[in-house]
Amino acid sequence: MAAKASKSGGEAPRPRRRKVDATAREVALNVLAGVDEGGAYSNLLLNRSLQQAELSPADTGLATELVYGTIARQATLDYFLDRFIKSGVKRLNPWVRALLRMSLYQIRYLDRIPPHAAVNEAVEIAKKRGHEGIASMINGVLRSILREGEALTLPQDLPTAERIALEHSHPLWLVERWIAQYGEETAEAVCAANNQPPKVSIRVNPLRVERDELLRELEAEGREARASELSPQGIVVESGGNMANDGLYRDGRYSIQDESSMLVAEALDPQPGMSVLDCCAAPGGKTAHIAEKMGDKGRIVANDLHEHKQKLIQEQTERLGLTSVESSVGDALALKDRYEPASFDRVLLDAPCSGFGVIRRKPDLRWAKTPEDAASIAKLQRQMLNAVSGLVKPGGILVYSTCTIEREENQRAVAEFLRDHAEFVDEPFEVPALENQPQVGGAGVQILPNQFGSDGFYIARLRRRG
Repeated sequence: MAAKASKSGGEAPRPRRRKVDATAREVALNVLAGVDEGGAYSNLLLNRSLQQAELSPADTGLATELVYGTIARQATLDYFLDRFIKSGVKRLNPWVRALLRMSLYQIRYLDRIPPHAAVNEAVEIAKKRGHEGIASMINGVLRSILREGEALTLPQDLPTAERIALEHSHPLWLVERWIAQYGEETAEAVCAANNQPPKVSIRVNPLRVERDELLRELEAEGREARASELSPQGIVVESGGNMANDGLYRDGRYSIQDESSMLVAEALDPQPGMSVLDCCAAPGGKTAHIAEKMGDKGRIVANDLHEHKQKLIQEQTERLGLTSVESSVGDALALKDRYEPASFDRVLLDAPCSGFGVIRRKPDLRWAKTPEDAASIAKLQRQMLNAVSGLVKPGGILVYSTCTIEREENQRAVAEFLRDHAEFVDEPFEVPALENQPQVGGAGVQILPNQFGSDGFYIARLRRRG
């Protein structure tokens, strides 16, 4: 339908998006209920809800904390709530369940919010959204919890895996897998790290600024920042808000990227003038890093399965002033049919994975995945490795990376590939910060979330024999 014309003959102005009048807790509650009931992704629903609500920066921070913290601590919160709810928390209406979880999270984990204030806010929200009966029930449950005080503790005689799962709020099956792979101490350290706020890290664009110079510019803006010990192009920003709103970001002087992820391009070691294929490129952070390391000289094919994601890659390269990147849309499994064999100096397969290395950033991942999901994705990864390997020139490099810590998807996938492809050999690469960190054996390097406060990441560099 055509837009209506105004009286002056032009097009009538479109109505502005209506501001949603809601408090930080109400926004958080709506997101939590949407994730619980509808299976929505917490980060996407939260971002959309925050845009509509137009909260103050402080309230935006509170809503974000309540959403991610409540989801992260869900199992522990439910364990305590079940002591005070006869029918069990799982049988409650989703929004009531979310409100109780969110309120208990404030009481148990947020020192800056007085417990009685959290209870009073919950009761008021219940009255507004439900009725007096629900408000009374919520009031009774939360005040009973307050009376318990420090006596509300976890059992001391639980088996190790159950204790870790309950104390750090992870699925028992996942804790058991990590204990089998890494031992009890490391498994617990990983679980504890997953409940810590993610760090903000940025990657310097060396085509526009040196790292020391950017550090000085950030300091001049009043931000607290330091050089990354993990990545030579990385900076960790200790304070300063949303880095995507900074003029330095818009000017293409840096990109926002996790420190561990920055090591992928380092392992690929692309040189100016080379031909490079990034098989699963969106949203484009690693692609842009590759172009920067090549001095924007050469050819980089940024492929992704989804056409709409090419816009994300294009936005990255335009902002950073990169011209060596070309788009490609298609299934990575079919790239061997679109390009000549042995036609790329470097091939990056940043493969789809279970994502267990980024639980800190996506806390609902731990509840959404199953053992069957991990097995299914591991099968796809092996197929993709086999499919793209023939595109690497003799003497060229294939880098395989994931943002998970699952050995089935990492070391075992690469071990099987090397067993079946004698033309490739594992080639270690230097990461000085990892020299004193234990590795679990096999090809590649595994970074765990507890080691540097960065994402869990696996990177293997494989060279095709010349």
